[in-house]
Amino acid sequence: MSAPHTGRIVLASTSPSRLSILRSAGIEPIVEPSDVDEDAAAAELTEPSPEEFVQHLAQAKARAVSWRREKENTATASDVIIGGDSMLLLDGELQGKPYTVEETVHRWQAQRGKVAHLVTGHCVMYRGEVVTEAATTAVHFGDVSDADIRAYAETNEPLLCAGAFTLEAMGGWFIDKIEGDPSSVIGLSLPVVRRSMEHFGLRVSDFWNL
Repeated sequence: MSAPHTGRIVLASTSPSRLSILRSAGIEPIVEPSDVDEDAAAAELTEPSPEEFVQHLAQAKARAVSWRREKENTATASDVIIGGDSMLLLDGELQGKPYTVEETVHRWQAQRGKVAHLVTGHCVMYRGEVVTEAATTAVHFGDVSDADIRAYAETNEPLLCAGAFTLEAMGGWFIDKIEGDPSSVIGLSLPVVRRSMEHFGLRVSDFWNL
């Protein structure tokens, strides 16, 4: 039997949702912000598909953390860096974070009663090699009243969330159904991350914080 892997998971994100997914799945990652200029990264692409777009941003985040760790001499060869990016595809257009209460209200008035697709890009880096993959999950939004939309927006919970909603918290009241991987809607697809790590010959169980 091979020896357990001694590296750590490095999450190239300060997203509370992505952190909670890994923690609930038995992993306590090192959290490092990517500080990526997403607009500049997006400008590097020409007419990308939604999947290509989020994968590109996820890779930009993972690489930024990798480069900084190398520069600061904090890099460890056995560590695994995970970057992620999510956007909502609604009526053929990608929707990112709303940032303000009024934009959240506007988004929800446009998406209530509809089916949209949450597209989450992943980049897993190990020893300089990268694996990228996107996961797409259909989200059925409830036909929510204006009063509930306003109340939800004013909690500030969805302001920094792709698609202006959460599945695991108060936003869950207003999601009628999802079709696909629930963890990808929250921010990281555990099956995608597992497959990416298996590509490198790694077992996720070796990283569990038991």
